[in-house]
Amino acid sequence: MKLVTIDTISGGVAGALLQSGEILHLGRAAAPGTIEAWLPASVRGILMAGPEGLAAVRRMVRRVEDLEAGERDRLRHAGALTDASATPLLAPVPDPRLILAAGRAYGAHVREMGGGPPPHPTAFLKSPDSVAGPGAVIPIPAGIEQVDYEGELAVVFGRACHRVQPAQALDHVAGYTAANDVSARDWMPGVQAARTPVEGRQSWELNIMGKQFPGFTPMGPVLATSDEISDPSSLQLATRLNGRVMQSTSVGDLIHPIAETIAYFSQWYRFQPGDVLLTGTPAGVGFGRDPQVFMRPGDRVDVEIGGIGTLSNGISAA
Repeated sequence: MKLVTIDTISGGVAGALLQSGEILHLGRAAAPGTIEAWLPASVRGILMAGPEGLAAVRRMVRRVEDLEAGERDRLRHAGALTDASATPLLAPVPDPRLILAAGRAYGAHVREMGGGPPPHPTAFLKSPDSVAGPGAVIPIPAGIEQVDYEGELAVVFGRACHRVQPAQALDHVAGYTAANDVSARDWMPGVQAARTPVEGRQSWELNIMGKQFPGFTPMGPVLATSDEISDPSSLQLATRLNGRVMQSTSVGDLIHPIAETIAYFSQWYRFQPGDVLLTGTPAGVGFGRDPQVFMRPGDRVDVEIGGIGTLSNGISAA
């Protein structure tokens, strides 16, 4: 099942992508007097309802998929079925409580940025205000010159997850989506030039702040539930800038597998339904190239992950 958030009202409403390529508006398609009518209006709300919430949506999707042509036409007339290409979407979970972003996650990326593989997963927090959806334009703030792409697989939690073991970690995952950890690299020279721990800390903090701008965490287009992706390590990820392939890898090339990464961070964080873990970016980022490549107003960046789809965003001046 592929869940979406339809950009109709402030904050959006929950929907699902059908096999026909149409978007099902869950609220408008709900059968009166059934549990469908009691479903939360948002994707995060559905995830917070637990397995029963997802199960109710799954039954609704199957019911609509099985409708005769005339019944589907009635749903279209009611605005409950719309063409995907004409339906604006937000991020699948536009209001995550927490975004944790893994760094230095792929060996080749660690090498291109200068350094060796970390002995354990590393991560930093991103502001929920940085979330954007598919098709959204990423604004580059005035004075920022080195804006980089970082295509990533994002994990969305479906159950509370705290102090779990790797063997149980994926049981707490609702599904997966594509993400772009957009990063202003203007402060990286300071990181590389640091000679003392204090200098290194101060410059690294500025580098992380360069990931927090509004629109710097686009996600989407769908949340593919974990029953569709039994093994996230088998997924293929590609990032394209203006049609040129810049990153291409298997998620299986992660230094630390996703289950291990979740278990490690769950020692400290209590992940809740709708929280997001960005799993890190592979080699090929613009900063690591010679010559370096950065995104400019008018560019288009695509992050494609098999089984999920393509997250596309334009770039503009703020």
